[in-house]
Amino acid sequence: MNLLGSILFGVIVNLLPILTRKLRPQEMYTFRALSRSIGREHSKISTSIHKLSWVSFVAASQQTDACTPNRWHPHYQSRRTLILEPLGSEYVKLQKLDGSDSGIVEVTLDRPKNKNAIDTKLMRGLKYVLELIHQDSSANVAIFTSSVPRVYCAGADLKERKTFSASEVREYSKALRATFSYLEALPIPTIAAVEGAALGGGLELALACDFRICGEDALLGLPETGHAIIPGAGATRRLPRLINKAIAKDLVLTGRRVGGREAESLGLANYCVPAGEAYSKALEVARVINEKGPIAIKAGKRAIEEGLLVSDPEEAADLEEECYEMTLNTKDRLEGLAAFVEKRKPIYKGH
Repeated sequence: MNLLGSILFGVIVNLLPILTRKLRPQEMYTFRALSRSIGREHSKISTSIHKLSWVSFVAASQQTDACTPNRWHPHYQSRRTLILEPLGSEYVKLQKLDGSDSGIVEVTLDRPKNKNAIDTKLMRGLKYVLELIHQDSSANVAIFTSSVPRVYCAGADLKERKTFSASEVREYSKALRATFSYLEALPIPTIAAVEGAALGGGLELALACDFRICGEDALLGLPETGHAIIPGAGATRRLPRLINKAIAKDLVLTGRRVGGREAESLGLANYCVPAGEAYSKALEVARVINEKGPIAIKAGKRAIEEGLLVSDPEEAADLEEECYEMTLNTKDRLEGLAAFVEKRKPIYKGH
């Protein structure tokens, strides 16, 4: 039995008593986290065994045979290609800031002729960039912005969509949903700096981020029902958790669009700033976060995100304690105390 087989066998044996009854919320959370961990170990093992391995972030129900890639799939890329390819892709650029801003990364959508519409190529580029960020231990916060004036992202590329069969549309939607879930699951804070139109998949991209900062000229909406479909990349799940359920229904079922100020008043945006200043505000927020302890930032995000999945107060408290424990035995915590006593600015290094 190889190493992966041994790991899976041990996990199954230990989980059998739990899986024979209904899982409590905390157990469900633990099981999901363990599944993600096994997935990461599988990736490491596969890489060591095979010089070329497939990079994927697809749920089991969404996986396809790696030997039969198709034209839409964003996860079809060899390890060697990842190594040789420059940061980002044709439509999605990745930049790491330096100097005092070291730790901040910027992801820029750059498909101006199509208003950053998400075709398979842009989706593949976005997924690739997200993987780079996830693998970069020096990244503390990420800003998602656009190079196109007065446009954040126009949503799915409907011209490309028109060429798809029904099965291809289904697989495209699954891939986009998985990509945005990957974005949402990044351990570092993410900020969407929205200027102009963020429609359909463009708004869903922003909803997958932790912060949304809009210019006054921002236009946010979900027009899918006007095309006889529904938002399929997470909006129907994320929007009602973020704002009032009735308002979420209003935006989804009528396709009504809201400006930056209304988005802020609804709680859809964290901040609304004068037109053209969304990126500056996003950078300001990113700099504030970047000054904090990196381990604490990740622990805080995890405590909030996963705490929402736990309904029992005692289990929620246990989760919070677990996340607090992540920060307890760190040099950063001691540095924070020393800096406070010495009345100086702390210098955190993420360990």
